Amino acid sequence: MSVAIKIDRLMARIFELGKIGALPNGGCKRLALSEEDKAGRALVTGWFHTLGLEVHTDVIGNTWAIRPDRHGSTEHPIVMGSHIDTVGTGGLYDGNLGVLGGLEVIESLIDAGVQTERPVAVAFFTNEEGARFQPDMMGSGVAQGELDLAEMLATVGIDGMSVSEALDAIGARGDEPVGALKPSAYLELHVEQGPVLEAEGLDIGVVTGVQGISWSEFAISGQSCHAGTTPMPMRHDAGVVAAGIAIEARAIAQDFGAPQVATVGRMHFAPDLVNVVPEEARLTVDLRNTSEGVLQKAEARLFAKAEALAAAEGCTISRQSLARFEPVAFDRDLIESIGQGAAELGFASRRMPSGAGHDAQMFAPHCPSAMIFVPSRDGISHNINEYTAPDQIAKGVALLAKVVLAQAGPEQILPDRQQPATAQGIPS
Repeated sequence: MSVAIKIDRLMARIFELGKIGALPNGGCKRLALSEEDKAGRALVTGWFHTLGLEVHTDVIGNTWAIRPDRHGSTEHPIVMGSHIDTVGTGGLYDGNLGVLGGLEVIESLIDAGVQTERPVAVAFFTNEEGARFQPDMMGSGVAQGELDLAEMLATVGIDGMSVSEALDAIGARGDEPVGALKPSAYLELHVEQGPVLEAEGLDIGVVTGVQGISWSEFAISGQSCHAGTTPMPMRHDAGVVAAGIAIEARAIAQDFGAPQVATVGRMHFAPDLVNVVPEEARLTVDLRNTSEGVLQKAEARLFAKAEALAAAEGCTISRQSLARFEPVAFDRDLIESIGQGAAELGFASRRMPSGAGHDAQMFAPHCPSAMIFVPSRDGISHNINEYTAPDQIAKGVALLAKVVLAQAGPEQILPDRQQPATAQGIPS
């Protein structure tokens, strides 16, 4: 018995969603709770309704669609999901593949007349990217009780609008309470967003967990003065302190070794003039590691060095945490099911941690959760040139369907349906 994944149908949906917020040179910009996000939500939920799924939205805008089990129940579904918001210069696949791939699995079950012992659902979660509102994984974090609803609703974005105001502006606030979605298992298909699978010629990444993430913002205050007339020993240069912190972040990653990574993604000087010593500087540092203990050591070293650099330059410094998530390990049985399923389908795979944060990490403490990676060309993501080939996507969705069927329990085929026989069928 098999269900047929229709890759052309899936790719058509990916491209249609990609038209919303499309950028001139490719990719798209669909920031969370923007007008573009509103249009994207309408498109995707329209597809949900067309398939006759039971659609729900909670108070922070998370939306899910459930196909009942063969007994008519929608309680504790097996959930496939991800997000449809993007960064400012995003691609077509990050997040969107997990949602639309999950939808393709459900439609394939419907096409084949397969009924399952457990309900199956697909979901998208609000503000996974954290590009407009911080922190990232906001919607799934609230849904799973990892983030406080009131605090997140009051969060102000880069444009001065709060999450609460943005929800109402686009009509995305639903009636379901926090925690209304209670999965029996959570599965997320995603592009790798890195170069490993392509470099090793592999089809599938069996994701073992998600690195811990620490985002910090430093604000440094010094003294503005003339760049030509102020002797070097008499300066209080906020820019020098910021540069030193950036260099220290790189040194930490080098000294600690893999899998430690460190990134300075944003830096700003004021008054931002060629011939004026910076009076103020602000920068962010992103630290990640699969070990909570090592991540804490990296943070401690960075924070101590930042204080020392500021003191040596005669500047003041403050720091705030923008996001902090401990490393997450995924469910061993699901990991094994994904690895075994890949082997049975003839897909070359490897086990690997995720270097990026995902909604799956918010579900992992509360229900069996796991992820499937497919390759990213040149390892590029969060970029308009993000690309994964249709045949690679088809393999990922086929594996997702196989694992979902295994989790959903014994299948029953409606008597008036004939099972399709295609090369894209998935043995169960």
